Amino acid sequence: MTIKEVSEKYGITQDTLRFYERSGLIPPVKRTAGGIRDYGPEDLSWVELAVCMRSAGLTVEAISEYVRLSRLGDETFPARLQLLTKQREALLEQKKRIEATLDRLNYKIARYEVAVETGKLTWEPEEPPQSQNK
Repeated sequence: MTIKEVSEKYGITQDTLRFYERSGLIPPVKRTAGGIRDYGPEDLSWVELAVCMRSAGLTVEAISEYVRLSRLGDETFPARLQLLTKQREALLEQKKRIEATLDRLNYKIARYEVAVETGKLTWEPEEPPQSQNK
């Protein structure tokens, strides 16, 4: 596949794909005799992994390290597991913060929906315990 086709398939720019390769988020892509990148199935797997890991919030450095470890072989399983476990913990913490924010937002929305119906804004029942700021 060409860089344009891969870009369209994964919804990322061609510049992003070049950046991924330069930064080690994907291994170097094979090139044609004319120097054009020619993405094969293995390359597409790496691109898909990089897109997924970036979406999960992994840093460029963490993904690059994961790729480096993967290319070193099976003896790096423990290090890769540790890297992924650490990221999962960070995502779970982020999820908790997002859920608390959504609870707060839902509370405010509910109070304003009542205010639209009644013409009066009240903060009862009591606000969720996370914060008392209005």
